[in-house]
Amino acid sequence: MPSLDYLHVDVFTPAPYGGNSLPVFYDAPVLSAAQMLTITQELRHFEAIFLQPTGTPGLVSARVFDLFEELPFAGHPLIGAAVALEHLRGASGSGAWTLDLSGRHVSINVEGAEGQYTALLDAGSPDFLGLAEDRTEVARAFSLPEGDLDPALPLEVASTGLRYLVVPLQAGRIAKARIAHDLTGLLNGLGAQFAVLLDPHAREIRHWNNDGVIEDVATGSAAGVVAAYCIKHRLAPANETFTLAQGRFAGRPSALDVRVDRTETGDLLVKIGGRVAIVGKGTLYQAPVMSL
Repeated sequence: MPSLDYLHVDVFTPAPYGGNSLPVFYDAPVLSAAQMLTITQELRHFEAIFLQPTGTPGLVSARVFDLFEELPFAGHPLIGAAVALEHLRGASGSGAWTLDLSGRHVSINVEGAEGQYTALLDAGSPDFLGLAEDRTEVARAFSLPEGDLDPALPLEVASTGLRYLVVPLQAGRIAKARIAHDLTGLLNGLGAQFAVLLDPHAREIRHWNNDGVIEDVATGSAAGVVAAYCIKHRLAPANETFTLAQGRFAGRPSALDVRVDRTETGDLLVKIGGRVAIVGKGTLYQAPVMSL
């Protein structure tokens, strides 16, 4: 089997060693899901993305893994992958890439060159899937009293690819949050996969794996959901870019640019983007050998 070459990029940051790190395997050989998961766990980034050419210019097949499973959508790996492809192409100016995630085509526009890149991902229309009525239970899951939740805003499940429960908090309370117990059962009962905390006053978010062991530093899929939530509940204007902060509690402050356009028919279209830094490159000399 050929070696596996990758670029190391940092997403949602203008400079290396900030934001959310990512290995982009830009011309991966044919690998099983188990092999890709093992590689992701070996490198210990939050996620890794594996790309293969399709034969169509600008269209690339992509598979994304976190430390536990394959993901049907994830913002920072797709944005980082598009920048890596543009960097490898060696072009200056702008480029457009489409990544095929098991049949879902995601478009990303990239601008910049020589290590200074900005990318914008079209996440499509959001789905609002329902409300969480038991505010006390949700607050306790994050080691908070119910009074720390924003009383004027609902707890709502929404999706632009992954289903998040948005938990809005009063100003300054986001620093107190800790996951008290694994959230999986609670979230499944609400039709959600993950949860994201939002301080709407500071426009800051926090997200952990459901067991609370790892806090993410920049979560593109969550930012898209939060952006749609902000527009729906008039916390930010439509048709304008605004920035969500994340990662300061994990020591890697990140800036996620979001924009929600409202069409003439009233539909919402979500875009997620930010700066991406090229950090380095590497090679794995062999793929994992999996036992039968």
